[in-house]
Amino acid sequence: MPKIKIYSTKTCPYCNMLKNYLKSKKIVYEEVLLDEQPEKAVEAMHVCNSMGVPCTHIVFDDGREEKILGFDKPRFDQVLGLA
Repeated sequence: MPKIKIYSTKTCPYCNMLKNYLKSKKIVYEEVLLDEQPEKAVEAMHVCNSMGVPCTHIVFDDGREEKILGFDKPRFDQVLGLA
C-alpha cells in the first residue's frame, strides 16, 4: 500500500473533493492542513513545485514517487490503480 500525503487547506473545495474521493475508495492518507501548519507550506511547495493545493505526494513500496497537483481524478485512478 503506498504512503499518501495530501497538503491541503480547510477552505479548498478541490481538497475536499479529493479527500472524499479517496475515502469513498477506502484509501488511507495522511493530511497536512496548511491552515494549521503554515510552516509546512515550503515542504508542499518543494513537493509539487507550486503553492497550489491539493498537493499530493505518493510513495510506493518500491520507492517510486508520484506527485499530483490538484484533483486530477483520472491521474489518481491511473496511479493508484482505481480505474
